[in-house]
Amino acid sequence: MDAPYTVSVVCLGNICRSPMAEVMIAGALKQAGLSQVAVESAGTSDWNEGSGADPRAGDVVARAELDLSGHVARQFAPEDFNRVDLILAMDSSNLRELRALAPSQEGAAKVRLLRSFDPAARAGGDLEVVDPFFGDPGDFDTTFEHISAALPGIVEFVRAEVAARA
Repeated sequence: MDAPYTVSVVCLGNICRSPMAEVMIAGALKQAGLSQVAVESAGTSDWNEGSGADPRAGDVVARAELDLSGHVARQFAPEDFNRVDLILAMDSSNLRELRALAPSQEGAAKVRLLRSFDPAARAGGDLEVVDPFFGDPGDFDTTFEHISAALPGIVEFVRAEVAARA
């Protein structure tokens, strides 16, 4: 493999959902023996660029022994399509924005909804990871649960992609 496989998780502001998913996916990939895969996160907006993660998001992932203290929010840029292999949008609004931003059909094809990797979410037709920012701490727990349910599918997809490159 010439370059590591890279996953980018994208939400609106890059302070809640996507940083949570970033550390959760990185942890799951490491546990699965795929520590060579790079995981990052970004937002479709520049509203929070340079900010740290929402403390409520940090509290939720800390219970799983994950850490968001070093997170710095950034905006997803068109040139990111050239170096990222899988882009996981947290909701349909971010999915549309990312696909519209893509410089090519190939770039747009890299974008998928994170919950599309959760068989129960696919079966139920609910593929959104709702933004918990304006909610209460329980909404952050729901976000954690939705991301957690997609992790096995993401790991298996990435495992197959990495093996295909070998």
